[in-house]
Amino acid sequence: VQLQASGGGLVPPGGPLRLSCAISGRTGRSYGMAWFRQAPGKDREFVAAITRTGGGTGYADSVKGRFTVSRNSAKKTMYLQMNSLKPEDSAVYYCAADENVTLSAMRRLSSYDYWGQGTQVTVSS
Repeated sequence: VQLQASGGGLVPPGGPLRLSCAISGRTGRSYGMAWFRQAPGKDREFVAAITRTGGGTGYADSVKGRFTVSRNSAKKTMYLQMNSLKPEDSAVYYCAADENVTLSAMRRLSSYDYWGQGTQVTVSS
């Protein structure tokens, strides 16, 4: 299974940005998916996640109300719509996937076997 994250870039504070994560490989199976981020000198942290069916989502408190995670199963792609971006949202954003992740475990890095390469998001004027 391979994950390809894209859509990062430079955006001014308050602006929007949409990230995409395309999954390829063993796509006959379904996967719970998530976004994590890592800023320089900090640990990788959970941002948002979505269940295999898309029926359940979860968000970090720091992004709740500003970010929306979704998926298009036909396109085998997960999205992260980020609005009202703040400088503290600047980080490398990684997507992750796993066949067995449950809603209760979606915030843990260790719950995911497959990771994308990351895409840089910089929020600055």
